[in-house]
Amino acid sequence: MPFVDRLDLFPARARILVGLSGGVDSSVAALLLRDRGFDVIGVTLHLWEPDEGSAAPSRCCAPEDIEDARRTAGRLGLPFFTFDRQQAFAQGVVDPFVDAYLGGTTPSPCVACNRDVKIGAFVELARRLGAVGFATGHYARTGAFDDEAGRPALLRGTDRAKDQSYFLHGIGATALSMLATPLGALDKPAVRAIAHAHGLPNAGKPDSEDLCFTAGDHAVFVERRARDRVRPGPIVDGEGRVVGRHDGVHRFTVGQRKGLGVALGKPAFVAAIDAERGVVRLGSAVDVESTGALVAGVTWLDGALSDGGPHEVTARIRYRHEGTPARVTAREGGAEVRFSAPARAVTPGQVCVFYEGDRVLGGGTIASALPAGTEA
Repeated sequence: MPFVDRLDLFPARARILVGLSGGVDSSVAALLLRDRGFDVIGVTLHLWEPDEGSAAPSRCCAPEDIEDARRTAGRLGLPFFTFDRQQAFAQGVVDPFVDAYLGGTTPSPCVACNRDVKIGAFVELARRLGAVGFATGHYARTGAFDDEAGRPALLRGTDRAKDQSYFLHGIGATALSMLATPLGALDKPAVRAIAHAHGLPNAGKPDSEDLCFTAGDHAVFVERRARDRVRPGPIVDGEGRVVGRHDGVHRFTVGQRKGLGVALGKPAFVAAIDAERGVVRLGSAVDVESTGALVAGVTWLDGALSDGGPHEVTARIRYRHEGTPARVTAREGGAEVRFSAPARAVTPGQVCVFYEGDRVLGGGTIASALPAGTEA
């Protein structure tokens, strides 16, 4: 069925809020909205201040990013507001991030940030400011299907290398019906070219990193905030023999091969993490293969899938994963996913997102992997 871009569904000259992060992507999104004739309001959320004593500055809506956003709004002639969301960010993203690593799982903070902090704030602010919707600089496509129901839809961005639909899967249908993503059909070079052509002050600004608040080293960040909650423990092989020691389970993730601190004379991978006992277990490549996953806290963007299944999908088990054919069956409070072929490093805490072609059907957090040999 035909897909209609969200911007084509907004009334002409409607008021739209745009989230300005201080980066080039959101700045170009604002420019495109303005030039299309919308009444654009720039909004920046102050999320984070770098930790005192950190080795490098973080890149997460810090004061310098807010100033870049303000300069961009001035260049484009847009009204501009900032709102403090530091407490919400700390409680909804940073604290769960630290807890997850200490608990032996590997979190997806960008998913939590969009789902629990940014998008909800933009929905509320859009309503308060009399806007019909809001826009971000994500590389994804949003809109609706041209059918009787007019269901809101989230699709992959045209530029697969930059596609960020994975990070938006959990925002829910209400927010999705208000979200516009003007960069969805563009690639990064085109966005940079537009920024340079219009003299935007951040046209050459480097991209922020995925873990923007950790200043590049998640382990040091966790140790600084967790303090006495970090404890060393043993590294064991598949037979349970101690082959080394570690300084904390937060330094490991399932499927990890490098930086293990041991040499077994053969390839070794992190096969399991027992945070309660502080044990990191190593195994072979086969030991980190799984036939499926149990997924918790699933958000369904297509309500039909929540009624059972199985449904044929493409499942992405982490952001840089291209996806694998799978069958997903809705369960109470989540879903069971079965891959068509064993997948490597299905990691608890990461997010599994379900696709049908380019369309996002839903997704949730991986609670556990189903070991190879486990039958449906």
